[in-house]
Amino acid sequence: MADNFLLRPVQGIKMVGPRRAVTLQKLGIFTIKDLLYHFPRRYEDRTRLRPAGACAHGESVTVRGTVLTAQDLKPKRGLTVTKLAVHDGVGIFYAVWFNQPFIKKNLPRGTSVFITGKVEKGFGATQVIVEEYEVDDGQDSLSAGRLVPVYPLSAQLNQRLLRLMVKTALDGIGSSGEFLPGEIIRKFALPGFAEAVSDIHFPVGLSGAESARRRFVFEELFLFQLALAVRRRHIAGRRKSHRYLPEGKLLKLFKKNLPYQLTAGQLKVWEEISGDLEAPAPMNRLLQGDVGAGKTVISALALLRAVESGLQGALMAPTEILAEQHYLGMKDALESIGVQIGLLTGGTKKKDRDELLRRVREGELQVLIGTHALIQEDVDFQKLGLAVVDEQHRFGVRQRATLEHKGHYPDTLVMTATPIPRTLALTLYGDLDISVIGELPPGRRPVKTFAVLPSALPKAFNLIREQAALGRQAYIVCPLVEESEKIDLQAAVDLAENLARTELKELRVGLLHGRMKAEEKDEIMASFRRGEIKVLVSTTVIEVGVDVPNATVMLILDADRFGLAQLHQLRGRVGRGSHQSYCILLASPKTEEGRARLKAMTTTTDGFALAEEDLRLRGPGEFCGTRQSGLPEFKAADLLRDWRVLETAREEALNWVKQDPLLKKAESQALLSEMKERFGAAGNFIGVG
Repeated sequence: MADNFLLRPVQGIKMVGPRRAVTLQKLGIFTIKDLLYHFPRRYEDRTRLRPAGACAHGESVTVRGTVLTAQDLKPKRGLTVTKLAVHDGVGIFYAVWFNQPFIKKNLPRGTSVFITGKVEKGFGATQVIVEEYEVDDGQDSLSAGRLVPVYPLSAQLNQRLLRLMVKTALDGIGSSGEFLPGEIIRKFALPGFAEAVSDIHFPVGLSGAESARRRFVFEELFLFQLALAVRRRHIAGRRKSHRYLPEGKLLKLFKKNLPYQLTAGQLKVWEEISGDLEAPAPMNRLLQGDVGAGKTVISALALLRAVESGLQGALMAPTEILAEQHYLGMKDALESIGVQIGLLTGGTKKKDRDELLRRVREGELQVLIGTHALIQEDVDFQKLGLAVVDEQHRFGVRQRATLEHKGHYPDTLVMTATPIPRTLALTLYGDLDISVIGELPPGRRPVKTFAVLPSALPKAFNLIREQAALGRQAYIVCPLVEESEKIDLQAAVDLAENLARTELKELRVGLLHGRMKAEEKDEIMASFRRGEIKVLVSTTVIEVGVDVPNATVMLILDADRFGLAQLHQLRGRVGRGSHQSYCILLASPKTEEGRARLKAMTTTTDGFALAEEDLRLRGPGEFCGTRQSGLPEFKAADLLRDWRVLETAREEALNWVKQDPLLKKAESQALLSEMKERFGAAGNFIGVG
């Protein structure tokens, strides 16, 4: 059967031996189906074959001709130039290869061949520097006289070989392999699988390639949205064993003790969350809000509602600094009204950890805040009612699910300060209801942001000294040197020492980086919060969650090396009090994208506007970190370009699940099988496991 053929190891193709199979695996190709879903990144139009002599110098061409003679030249040590004289029916040109002497054996005199390469003209001769070639055996050519697919490659593979593998696989699939229901294919006028997979690799024309691409874009987005719709229905069908009491004394006291009134946006979101908590099905809600919008207060209200109802609450954050920030931010407010709260991180000492886990297990501790340490096997809650996950995009999906499994269908609130455009939110969080706090608390002033050249660094230090004289504090963020934490770390150490000796010698300078022990980080941050450290030199470990209202200057060195979302998060570390704050982006951008990022930062402080721009500049895969988020790596779909298809696919998926909630129909079974195959271990997360 064709389905079995598609799922065979790629070594089932006669030209793929063990060594080539290993090479293909580097491209994510393990089965014949993987090979067929390794789509071309573009096509070259080689439909017109012209004599080499009629082509311009520097032009990329494909020429057909017959080999006349061959010679090897050795112009210098270590270099062999192989030149074949080829007659193209009009005149003679020379096909040139470098360090490939075996070509003479592969293309003996009299061989008819297609040559593709760049034309060079000089001294009355025409040469073609060969990029690829194919023997003309009278069969349909895969590399000439047609639209030719160009694939992503890895070492030890070339385009010609990959095209031949794909063609061989296509010859074996027959007319089967279809899993999309006929009614969907007809409704959206999509080509069938066999036609589409043939046309996306070897199209007769661009319209055929585009039609095939449309099929695979819809297929990918529909399958993923269907999986999310199944999960959403599955969650809605659950019934939590706990119930919430009406708002009582604890919540009233907490609200009364707040030094400010909740904004209209916060009140609206709290109403949505309260409705979820009172519903029989567990809450699964995403809370979006720009940096400083007041999400933490909302999470505290939700945790208190759980505690008032005799339940426990947990809050999981991606870093020790952020977990501690949440803990310190809530500790006094919660303990003052009689709520027991604890902090659990990888740095918690064993004796303290054992005692903490005992208190959690026996229900003595009502709120536990921590890092990934919360989801370790020996962490047992007596009655977990609410799980809050902060900065969700930094966790794998299974980590979120693991925390949920610490209780019997606890309510789940996912928070993010990384604004996500609607298109991505529907895809990343299609199984969640979405709430947005769209305003900042009153009294907050917009951060004044300036992009300046490195020559303005003395002025930036002046600003830091002026603000310090007023009793304020500053951050200096080190540049990303390269993909090496060790080198980045050393740069931070050197910078802090240098500034403490020179430009900022009259101020106390501290250093914070990811390699520090938990106790060292705690000590530095506590000293900065108390105002003893005036200038904190840091790597991007401070990107999220650090809340020191007295800090008014953020100086980011080599700012063009950072992504927009990261720059926005870093800027969000200042402007958290009532004082005017400043963000200085020091950079000399070399790329158009770098300049565009800096311009966006200086023209808006709106995180959602910046998220849209970031998505436009970087593309969706990089924007949301697909590997981290649990989002599959789409092979045909582009969430930015294909957002209309995404919305159509979502609507169709929701309708499909409405009509067949358990996916029991024959057509649904084929879809279910395909979902399981594609999403693998993630199947449990999306409800198809």
